[in-house]
Amino acid sequence: MDAQTVVDALPDGVVVAGAGGEVRLVSRVAATMLGTDPATAVGSPLGEVLALSDHEGNTWVGTNAPYDGLATRTGVPEQSWLLPTGTEVLVAARISRPALDRPVDHVAVTLRSGRGRERLDRERSDLVATVAHELRSPLTGVKGFVQAMLNRWDRLNDEQKKLMLTTVAADSDRLSRLIAELLDVARIDTGRLQMHARPVDAAQLVARIVESVAAGTARTITWEVTGELPRVHADPDKFTQVFTNLVENGVRHGDGDVAVLLQPLGPDDPDALEGGGVRIVVTDRGEGIPVELRRQVFTKFWKGGERGGSGLGLYIVGGLTRAHGGTVTIDDAPGGGARIAVIWPAERDPL
Repeated sequence: MDAQTVVDALPDGVVVAGAGGEVRLVSRVAATMLGTDPATAVGSPLGEVLALSDHEGNTWVGTNAPYDGLATRTGVPEQSWLLPTGTEVLVAARISRPALDRPVDHVAVTLRSGRGRERLDRERSDLVATVAHELRSPLTGVKGFVQAMLNRWDRLNDEQKKLMLTTVAADSDRLSRLIAELLDVARIDTGRLQMHARPVDAAQLVARIVESVAAGTARTITWEVTGELPRVHADPDKFTQVFTNLVENGVRHGDGDVAVLLQPLGPDDPDALEGGGVRIVVTDRGEGIPVELRRQVFTKFWKGGERGGSGLGLYIVGGLTRAHGGTVTIDDAPGGGARIAVIWPAERDPL
């Protein structure tokens, strides 16, 4: 396979110039971006073929001078430049020389579309806007009630003060949860999630979760175990976080009771994991999640309906479950509603 075939197979554009600044190789992607023909571009000066400029009219070659500078210089970092059509591209280069006391042997330049960066910028803007919106609401409540108590302390009775302080405490808890969720999202995204997994009793943890969530809602939350459960391999805090999110999600978006079912996975079960596991199913009686939206549910800031929440809960559920080696699936519940099934690995045998 020759060099031209290799660079033509790459997703990014490639331009290679020799020691004298003459172009030796142009990939098909680069030729399309630069509006040139690979055959006629070979042998032309790099500055003519690499027709890139900035908003002030400066050229890439003139600005970066790849053949000049220190002998220790090995490349040009990625920069944003404009094609002759005005389209943004991200350009980087590798500068090679046989030895530090020898002149540049060749320069390899890569070009890739700036659309990915534009999309990333939009996602970051959406992230900032969403976080700002989620923080504003509880902060407004805290500030409003604190200011009211400061201005009218002597005119408020104990019952009114208690109500205001209770509201401030609830809004503060909401802020703490949101910040904790954002930190978890950052750790999942960057692969810095720390876990302290060990054998735990899934039924015991689920019982505590159900009791805790049920204390804050009028809906009935039931849980049931079928068969003899193996101990699962989990970080207890992360396990609790996953199923608290799922049960709370069922309460928030359902119109009736929420049920949690725990089942051991036998060796013949199609969902069985290597080493065994437990299936934990959370079922609600809401509108359910349409099939075409189920792939979006575990993305950041996805919200179903208009019943509050940060939109991070199911993203964290998916991330924490995968980090433990488990899986999450969504189906329709019998009689309507959503059925979310988590397959969690069983306790690992000691080495």
